[in-house]
Amino acid sequence: MENLVRLLREEYGLTAVRLTLLEGYDDKTYLVKAGAARYILKFQKARKALPDRLRLEERLVKKLHATTSFDLPVPLPSLEGKTILKADGHYIRLLTYLEGDFLAEVPQPEELLESLGTMLGQMNRAGSGLGGGSLAAEVFRWDLQHLGMHRENISLVEDPRDRALIGYYFLHFEAEVSPIQHRLKKALIHNDANDWNVLTRQGRVSGIIDFGDMAYSWRVNELAVALTYVLPGKQDPLGAARAVIGAYHKHCPLDAEELGVLYYLIGGRMAMSLCNSAKAKKEQPESAYISISEAPIRQLLRKWIAIAPEAAQKAFLQAAGLEAGHASDPENFLLRRRQYFPDSLSLSYQNPILMRRAAFQYMFNHKGETFLDAYNNIMLVGHAHPKVVEATTHTLRRLNTNTRYLYDELLDYAAHLLRYFPPPLTKIMLVNSGSAATDLALRLCRAYTGRRKVLALEYGYHGNTLAGIAASHYKHRQGDSWPDTLVCPMPKVFGSGLNDNGEAGRFFSLQGLRHLDEHAGSIGAFIAEPIMGCGGQVPLPEGYLPVLYDRVRAQGGLCISDEVQVGFGRLGQWNWGFEKYGVVPDIVVLGKPMGNGHPIGAVVTTGAVASCFDSGPEFFSSFGGNPVSCAAGLAVLQVLEEEGLREHARATGQYLMDGFRELQGRFRSISDVRGEGLFIGVEVQDRHGNPGTALAGSLKNQLREARILVGTDGPDENVLKIKPPLPFNRENSDRLLTETARILDLLEES
Repeated sequence: MENLVRLLREEYGLTAVRLTLLEGYDDKTYLVKAGAARYILKFQKARKALPDRLRLEERLVKKLHATTSFDLPVPLPSLEGKTILKADGHYIRLLTYLEGDFLAEVPQPEELLESLGTMLGQMNRAGSGLGGGSLAAEVFRWDLQHLGMHRENISLVEDPRDRALIGYYFLHFEAEVSPIQHRLKKALIHNDANDWNVLTRQGRVSGIIDFGDMAYSWRVNELAVALTYVLPGKQDPLGAARAVIGAYHKHCPLDAEELGVLYYLIGGRMAMSLCNSAKAKKEQPESAYISISEAPIRQLLRKWIAIAPEAAQKAFLQAAGLEAGHASDPENFLLRRRQYFPDSLSLSYQNPILMRRAAFQYMFNHKGETFLDAYNNIMLVGHAHPKVVEATTHTLRRLNTNTRYLYDELLDYAAHLLRYFPPPLTKIMLVNSGSAATDLALRLCRAYTGRRKVLALEYGYHGNTLAGIAASHYKHRQGDSWPDTLVCPMPKVFGSGLNDNGEAGRFFSLQGLRHLDEHAGSIGAFIAEPIMGCGGQVPLPEGYLPVLYDRVRAQGGLCISDEVQVGFGRLGQWNWGFEKYGVVPDIVVLGKPMGNGHPIGAVVTTGAVASCFDSGPEFFSSFGGNPVSCAAGLAVLQVLEEEGLREHARATGQYLMDGFRELQGRFRSISDVRGEGLFIGVEVQDRHGNPGTALAGSLKNQLREARILVGTDGPDENVLKIKPPLPFNRENSDRLLTETARILDLLEES
């Protein structure tokens, strides 16, 4: 610092100088005290484009001084009249020191936010006519135009769920912003109006400092940057954004296209900031400055994902007084649906939802309303998870074929998936749905054992093929005849008067054994879900499966575990439901969440069972095991592991069930709470203790009106089924519990 003190004395005539280093990312900034006077000293390492950048900064500041009343850091001339000095391989500038409180340190009422918008609008209006000079060709890492250069740093972000959200905004930036980037208006912008660069006095924005990140970029990026730092902590982020945008628009009018992508630009800036922060923390782990904005931006990132892009676009357009467009009419969709499809293709809810988008545990309708999804278990790792989206799109661009060829995706996925299974389950056969997997599993059993009869459970469901329906009592209509299916009573502990300590297991297993004894020698397969979904989220009783598995095998049959709904870690403590009961099946059926919405299913079995097709008939599936499906499946497994979603399901599921059991103590309508992990059933009864079918339906539909999605199931359709995407968290659980309590208060009073 002695050299700098000497330079300030010799070049600027300053004496009694004291320097304090201010933290920053790259270049050094000092607070200079010379007697009672204060200044800012910029000490920047010489690089090729820096002189042009500094001259452009001077031009912009000069124009802003002439056209606005805001405080700006003015370059001070040296004794020789130079505003830029060069010494020891650095460029040096002395700037005026600005008084005021940082925006980060003061309350932010609407009037202050409007003054921020006014300053930004005036700045961008002034910068629109200056041109970009050498900055026009610069690839600058803090310029949102070049967001893609930060993708390599996503892996440095510590929290895996933050990585997923960041990846989501990278993908949507590419999809929504990149195609129209050539039409976005450009200006010379400050590009870093964060809350530690914006100054305030007496409840209004008074000025801005640090033009070091100035860029010739899309002018709307000025708003994206500022809003990224203003919106954290706001109860109503869109309301706060409207105040800034409305004031900005009065001074620098925006068009609908700019406002249409602002939601994604804010998401992109959050992603950029967190990636840069993660990289800088790795390089400077002791720096507190680097992470000063990290926590609030992480908080906004998690809040932003729950805001529908259409809702943000509508709010931004309205703030600028522009027409937001008209929402689609669901009635027209209903008319078209009835025209093309039979009534048997049912809709959820009395008031059907016209969905437009979804992200992780949120879905967005045509009006831009956000729905909390506590229901769609197929999207296991979350709607539109970027890892799955990228894996499928990348593979689809490169190769999509069938299993008659050799390719990496098939072998990589099979090897990874089979690591989740105990021996002797070492062979996999891939199909394109859980239904097709059930059908294949039953074919294998009949080929291996030479027997056709199937032992199944009352109210079980195993798919929509003819063989699957035959084994699915849930789908049997009165009068239908399924001679090859033997149905055991549903082993439901609740309501049986028995304890789940082995007592209920012994009782229900004896009922199954009677079927086995009666049809000894003719049963080829026993199929059961570890927790019965359509039966009403019913766990099997302790000790039930081991007894039946042993007897079925003793008679020469095979045991099938239908893991289509409960598998892949949804149960929290276990990857597969059969593990909960201490058994290993001969065949496992997989589907639904396997590809996070991409159609894929599988049979996992032993080498001996799989070999029964070796001499014919040949097994082949046109779509089963194709590269795109395998890429989706592998991505799902990787996300489960990287984000710790199985443990997350265990902890969140326990928290949610504890919450529902607390409600059970408050409301007579809740008769039972059961399940495992994030596969939960809440049984509802009426005031007389009978199945509360109508009450459960009302609760489901009123939760829908509160924008929370659950379903109903069970023989009497009186069980709320809760099986959300696994990113569903405690905050989401609290909302579901609070709304359920509010609605039950009203329903029980009526």
